[in-house]
Amino acid sequence: MTLEERIQLAETRVCTTVFPFLTNHHDTLFGGKAMAIMDEVSFMAGTRFCRKRLVTVSTDRIDFEKAIPSGSIIEAVAKVASVGRTSLKVKVEIYLEKMYEEGRELAIQGMFTFVALDDDKKPIPVLEGLNIEA
Repeated sequence: MTLEERIQLAETRVCTTVFPFLTNHHDTLFGGKAMAIMDEVSFMAGTRFCRKRLVTVSTDRIDFEKAIPSGSIIEAVAKVASVGRTSLKVKVEIYLEKMYEEGRELAIQGMFTFVALDDDKKPIPVLEGLNIEA
């Protein structure tokens, strides 16, 4: 399997409905809740990619481009963007869909970096043992 094929297979999508208990006083999705969703879906994509223990080590810029109102459907899409020796970066985009209208639009995007760890919590090579074709 090539690296690109493995990246494609690891793409992860999670959908949810934005209910009022997930919103702030403006009746829009809490930024912290959005970031938690992004961290979780990016962790799933990274784990599916390398099947190793991963921990989040950083987030790059997260852009909140559009407020997400209560009563919306959101889809978080995570895809491995790059692979280092012991780390990988996963790009996450959250799309907003109005419940009773067609279409969707990009609302939030960001990048999450993970490090692969062994049983002793020491960094290990991400691609080790994956049999990736050149």
